[in-house]
Amino acid sequence: MWSSFWRSRDRFSLDELRYLTDQLQKVQIVNNVNKNFVIETLRSISELITYGDQHDSNYFDFFMEGQVMGEFVRILKVSGIVSISLQLLQTMSIVIQNLKSERAIYYMFSNEHINFLITYTFDFRNEELLSYYISFLRAISGKLDKNTIPLLVKTQNVALPRSFEYYLLMRSTETEILGHLEEVVSFPLYVEAIRFASHEESMIRTAVRALTLNVYHVGDESVNRFVAKAPHADYFSNLLTFFQKQCIYLNGMVSETLKNPDSDTTTAILNVVDEIEDNLYYISDVISAGIPEVGRLITVNILQLLIFPLLLPSLQLDVVNDIQIGAITSLYLLCCILRIVKIKDLANTIAASLFCPPEAFVPDSETKLNGHAPDHGHEIQRTENKNVIEVDGCSKKILPSLSSSSLIHPEDIISKGVSRLTLRDALLSYITAGDDLQVLSSLSMLATLLQTKELDETMLDALGILPQRKQHKKLLQQALVGEDSREDQLFSSGRNFIRDGFSCELNGYLQNLKEQYGVACSSLEVGTSPSVHRFQVLDALVSLFCRSNISPETLWDGGWLLRQLLLYSEAGFNNQHLELLRTSRTQDSYKNCTYALLEEARGNWPDLLVTVLRDEWKRCKRAMEAPSPQREPECMLLPLDKPSFDDVLPNKSSFVAGERMCKVVKVFVLLHQLQIFFLGRALPEQPPTCPPSDIPENSRARNAGLDVSGPKLGSELRLVDAVPCRIVFERGKERHFCVLAISVGASGWILLAEELPLKKHYGIIRVVAPLASSDPTIDQKHSRWVHLRIRPSTLPFLDPAKLNTHGKAKTKAPVDGRWTLAFMDDESCKSAFSMILEEIDLQSKEVEKSLKPLLNHEGAIDVLDTSHRPDDASSSTATPSNSL
Repeated sequence: MWSSFWRSRDRFSLDELRYLTDQLQKVQIVNNVNKNFVIETLRSISELITYGDQHDSNYFDFFMEGQVMGEFVRILKVSGIVSISLQLLQTMSIVIQNLKSERAIYYMFSNEHINFLITYTFDFRNEELLSYYISFLRAISGKLDKNTIPLLVKTQNVALPRSFEYYLLMRSTETEILGHLEEVVSFPLYVEAIRFASHEESMIRTAVRALTLNVYHVGDESVNRFVAKAPHADYFSNLLTFFQKQCIYLNGMVSETLKNPDSDTTTAILNVVDEIEDNLYYISDVISAGIPEVGRLITVNILQLLIFPLLLPSLQLDVVNDIQIGAITSLYLLCCILRIVKIKDLANTIAASLFCPPEAFVPDSETKLNGHAPDHGHEIQRTENKNVIEVDGCSKKILPSLSSSSLIHPEDIISKGVSRLTLRDALLSYITAGDDLQVLSSLSMLATLLQTKELDETMLDALGILPQRKQHKKLLQQALVGEDSREDQLFSSGRNFIRDGFSCELNGYLQNLKEQYGVACSSLEVGTSPSVHRFQVLDALVSLFCRSNISPETLWDGGWLLRQLLLYSEAGFNNQHLELLRTSRTQDSYKNCTYALLEEARGNWPDLLVTVLRDEWKRCKRAMEAPSPQREPECMLLPLDKPSFDDVLPNKSSFVAGERMCKVVKVFVLLHQLQIFFLGRALPEQPPTCPPSDIPENSRARNAGLDVSGPKLGSELRLVDAVPCRIVFERGKERHFCVLAISVGASGWILLAEELPLKKHYGIIRVVAPLASSDPTIDQKHSRWVHLRIRPSTLPFLDPAKLNTHGKAKTKAPVDGRWTLAFMDDESCKSAFSMILEEIDLQSKEVEKSLKPLLNHEGAIDVLDTSHRPDDASSSTATPSNSL
């Protein structure tokens, strides 16, 4: 008998569950004496219920019959200890997450115990308790479907039994429960969760959003109506208000970075960007649930709380309703919204808004629909000429012509307090006259609009960014159905415009802006052909390629956009394109850049010029032909990639010259590829360059016994033409060498060889330095001294692994070396000096020879003809580096 009494219980047994439940029922009050026992009991019961659900249904039968859920609730009521609440919430979370059988889940949700725990007044000042509570709510939401969600809601004027057996019956008949109920009046799980939607802790916000998505994706119409009506619909406006604050915070960081470019804020900005994009992806997930009223609420809130009052006005105005936000931040946010939030009405409304003047979105302007703006005391009236408005009785032309003088400049945007141009024109003004970040931001906005699938093609056509292949397809379809006589427009080579004006879709969105949001588009040139806007965009891009103060990467983005707008075929260009794109300005820019490239052949890095050219050719071709721009929109928020060593090295440093060389090459490659594209020719995989030539018989390299692989330390060579000299590498240690300058094709070296005592006219190579950038000079005071600058053999920034993102060097800034060679007499000094200059000239000529096939194409300059070089090289697209 005694052995039976002391026999231990099996931990995972039904007897153990009965024992623990019995012990829990005996607890009448929870205090510091028994709290550890209660905590351990709750934890053990959760393990047993989870085990039983997967192995033995008798466990859960006992859980139901013993009203164990009721005991959990009772324990919570008789306890005021936080640790008990923590354990109970954790126990319920574990049980609910691990339940697999539908029967067990129905029982857990079929009583009011779950809703009691959801609505219980916990002390959320304890952050750990709040975290467990949110995890508990999220665990419940993970089990929601059309059959379980009715167990957690209350409905109006319906008194149906909430017994477990009732729901099993409804389940067995495959009847949707809420289909027989009236409107939902209470949903504690959802209501309590969204209270914490804007909590400062990101983990809590994430859990709440996951819960709401689980609710929305159930697809129950009664619940959908509940979440979309007041006061619960405020959740979506609160969500956008919270998002608005994040946007303003981001703008503050970006503004600080622009004021202090040297501050290391990249990581902080990217962290905020990640949060903002996460918010937008959450909004996109909510929309994907397919609740029409929720989609409409989100669209309205995005427009009314963010886009109209904050983002669009900032494209021209610095302060909107006392909230400062920059145009660059606004364009980034607009790009993100268009790219992530897939709502057709939202995308087309944003696009239509670009045809409105900036002050149309500023309430303080009180602009009336009849064109009267009392704040400024000016009258705006339409005239019969649709391209002209009357401002204070004076005619103002609002549509630029198609000539080069039609480019839109920022000073033209506002005149006497009245907008002459639209937000769309502001985007083009950034391209033609803005700084690098403004150009990049505007190009990103146009590229995003171009790639937004939700945007109607007719809207793209009105904006002037409909790709020509799509435009031809549209005209062909219209011609086939006989809408108009389109054949002349489709196959004409002249500058003929579509005469039907803007589409009815655009007019519909403009009318909606006026009626629903009170935004009047008073300055749109109604009836103007979309082709006019198209040529404005093309003209702005051509102007961009002629600018010298824009980074090559941004110019590449402009090249990508231009290629998207035009055809991809050899015969795809007509006379109007060639007339517009092959202007004298573009040709002058290309020629100046070509001269800059030729100067690099006699600059500091001729030995790397062709290699860099080939690498950049492949990169540029890849970027031009890519389905999307090479850089993500967030790049516009980050500090520009400035030269790696420009702030710590003198301007004459070979490293600074190397970075300038890379910029010249990038710009040249872009303009050259565009020239080929303008001619309708296929772009080769590699630039056409001459292969390296053989070493001439009478060259110094041949006489020294070197081959194309170049010199190697410790190898033997003939000292033909070598000049004896002395040099000091360490203080007080003078060494005797023979100096020899050698060029092999595009490569060149200065060699210091040690003469072999037993082998006359032969030596061992001890020191090798690049010939290029050596810049030999004879000392003015010591006529037997030659000074040389010694640069390294390669550029570290050509290897991305050696650089951080945004061009910050991981290593210390390198410094050029200096040699001073001392010779026996003046004649030896001059001989060595002449030898180095001669080999430098031979090296440069070989590089020019390699470039000749690339430069001698139709419309290019003759490489050997430098007599017509422009006097003002500073006007070129890329300033050439000087010989240092």
